[in-house]
Amino acid sequence: MAKKETTSSEGIAVMKTYKLYIGGAFPRTESGRFYPVRNSSDKLIANMCLSSRKDFRNAVVAARKAQGGWAAKSAYNRSQIIYRIAEMLQQKKELFVKEMKDLGYTEKRAHQEFSASVHYLVHYAGWCDKYVQVFSSVNPVASSHFNFSVPEPTGVVASFASNTSALLGFLEAFIPAICGGNTAIVLASEDLSTCAISMAEVIATSDVPGGVVNVLTGNRKELLPHFASHMDVNAFVIWDAASEDSIAIGQYASDNVKRTKFYNSEAKASQSPQRIMDLQEIKTTWHPIESVSGSGSGY
Repeated sequence: MAKKETTSSEGIAVMKTYKLYIGGAFPRTESGRFYPVRNSSDKLIANMCLSSRKDFRNAVVAARKAQGGWAAKSAYNRSQIIYRIAEMLQQKKELFVKEMKDLGYTEKRAHQEFSASVHYLVHYAGWCDKYVQVFSSVNPVASSHFNFSVPEPTGVVASFASNTSALLGFLEAFIPAICGGNTAIVLASEDLSTCAISMAEVIATSDVPGGVVNVLTGNRKELLPHFASHMDVNAFVIWDAASEDSIAIGQYASDNVKRTKFYNSEAKASQSPQRIMDLQEIKTTWHPIESVSGSGSGY
């Protein structure tokens, strides 16, 4: 009796569904909306979630819940986890190169950006347990006190990723923030967002606690007022902002004295510990000491 074939030799082609990444889970947008991503040849690459204000609010709740635990981890542990992201990303080279080529990258540019992205992660993994030493200080004071200043995380950081690169631009939007103990909510590039959601899948399998990184896809102009005005967001990072948006962001952010940072993707020196310090607060401590009479020293 002949066997009945139930599948072809090549199997069924399963199309990837790109969702959001909030609190360590991959939900669809609560709005049910989507938008198409097309390459320069007008070929449809994917339908992406069009995030709403409610999605952003859910991400802020997840980020705030995770912030205390992430900041309390040792700097060495945060370094290990970010290095783990680089390890997991390295294993997905074929996937990310393909996604970038689908978005219109040349083969050479896709490989270059992938290598630069892995290098970027390793670079900041190394800074996690060093920047505090570099930027802390012991301050001279005219009293019997030991006075010192150390950087501390600012809290929840919202970010707009660059629209000029699919993978490296996405990493630049949040890696310096989480190095310094902050949690992050990132709006991926509207036109290059497929790599961001695939990167979220890497993050989800790299020992990063849920809520430390949250990824949305959607429209900048629609979400800008909510990112800039939310009262439980401590800082807002914007890559490649339009001049008219800069003014609006400043007005919205002033309501809760939110820190704003504007970066240009064409600027040099994107790999700098100063990017971590841009999202830190400085805490100064006065500790009373006993002066040793006549010697000028004390403890």
